[in-house]
Amino acid sequence: MTDLSNKVALVTGASSGLGAAVARLFARRGAAVFGVARDETRLTEVFAEVPGGRFTTADIAASVECRSVVERCATEFGRLDVLVNVAGAHRMRRTGDVRDEEWDHDLAVNLNGPFYLCRAALPFLLETGGNIVNVASIAGVEGQAYSAGYCAAKHGLVGLTRALAVEFTADRLRVNAVCPGGMLTPQISGFSLPDGADPNLVLRAAAPRGMNEPEEVAAVIAFLAGDDASAVHGAIYLADNGKTAG
Repeated sequence: MTDLSNKVALVTGASSGLGAAVARLFARRGAAVFGVARDETRLTEVFAEVPGGRFTTADIAASVECRSVVERCATEFGRLDVLVNVAGAHRMRRTGDVRDEEWDHDLAVNLNGPFYLCRAALPFLLETGGNIVNVASIAGVEGQAYSAGYCAAKHGLVGLTRALAVEFTADRLRVNAVCPGGMLTPQISGFSLPDGADPNLVLRAAAPRGMNEPEEVAAVIAFLAGDDASAVHGAIYLADNGKTAG
């Protein structure tokens, strides 16, 4: 079991689903957790189960807010060891019907935000020899119907992860990504198909062993964030219950 004692972790999307599972698990394993999300009420509920944790609301699509939360985390805890970019959004749409503002939103939340946070966190992580764990998706390594914006952003996040890993090869910084398959989270339960969508195309994204529990993926993230994964750099971990095995 990965020990995260004496580490400070900033976790986005911490108000529900995978982000909340990561915040709780990291705290149980000894980390000081700083959570970020948009919903203060849900953050308050989650962090009642995160001893010693702190949190703030922010819009990660705004670069100035990303810089602010990173600096606040480092100031309040005195350091930053781990950045976990969990926050994301996915809504299925027919590509021909996607409006400009919807495309912009897909990239802003799923790609721009993680980039802004990585950029802001780099000076602190380089100082501590820390690491970044980006949460992409199997949509970052394969195509999915009615998900052009989401797939483009998650493929971009995989590319960002690899680019940073190469750039910082000679530094005490590790950068990795996790690509979960379907998880039983509020995002999944709120899915709706576009009118006239072909359900068989959507089912092609289903894993043969069913959906993951958020806690299962959180455990993979905890491993990558810990010292036991010191040899893992630039990896794209597929936590998809066999979906992409063949």
